[in-house]
Amino acid sequence: MSKNPEFDLQQAHRYFSAECFNRAWDYIDKPARTPDEDQIMLQLGMASLWHWSQRPDRTPTNLSAGYWQVARIYALLGQAAAARQYGQLCLQASQAEGVAPFYLGYAYEALARAEAVAGEKAQAREYLRLARQAAGQVTDPEEQKQLLDDLGTIR
Repeated sequence: MSKNPEFDLQQAHRYFSAECFNRAWDYIDKPARTPDEDQIMLQLGMASLWHWSQRPDRTPTNLSAGYWQVARIYALLGQAAAARQYGQLCLQASQAEGVAPFYLGYAYEALARAEAVAGEKAQAREYLRLARQAAGQVTDPEEQKQLLDDLGTIR
């Protein structure tokens, strides 16, 4: 890659970090995907995360959201080990100073989902407990409801 591209590299990172994140959601929300769409969803999630990691204005909160999305995608794809790996990265980012409890709750949600995919029911229940505990710390009622609703989808 050229060290001096003919475009504003930081502007490109800002654009693609958000655009790829949002486009990945289109596939996450889709009730049925083709194998090709599964690959596109994964590629978009990874691209978003990479572009966030290149931004000088990134925060642990941004990285938490990016890691969470990739963990969710891997869980949707039935790849428990990768979902667990990105869930752990999400948890690390979510435990940084200044990160809101909403993100910590979603880190535990990602780990609970990964363990459910792996068939590790006891560990999934423990992460669900921790996620609900974090949800109790969320002060925005809409965010709290969103988190609790998502926790309710984990089987």
